[in-house]
Amino acid sequence: MKKVILSALAATMLLTACQESLEERCAREAKEYTAKHCPAQIAQDIVMDSMSFDRQTLTIGYHYTLSGNLDDSLVINRNNPRESLLLEVKNSTNLKLYKDEGYSFRYVYYSAKNSGTKLFEATFRKNDYR
Repeated sequence: MKKVILSALAATMLLTACQESLEERCAREAKEYTAKHCPAQIAQDIVMDSMSFDRQTLTIGYHYTLSGNLDDSLVINRNNPRESLLLEVKNSTNLKLYKDEGYSFRYVYYSAKNSGTKLFEATFRKNDYR
């Protein structure tokens, strides 16, 4: 009986030691998502280029490229994407675990016609979405 209990205890300790932290999990999942799914056509004229994670700031990043009619900072700012993105973060059940831990969410949109040109950027911290 003692051997069974000790074996179970050892197995539990081993499994606990092998578990990754939420930060490790987030970094791994962002890297895997990017490798498997990006670039991904999200909608007409919107391509998701990558997903990232900054361990120092606990920020999950979403990086997009805009083309066509959306590839214009005036068009972007006229539609006030900050409000709609914040609403999306607030209502997202997929982000609940990360919101509960106080993670930040960063959205960056780049121009397709002017490679490297940032059209819009927004970061939402826990004070924004709570």
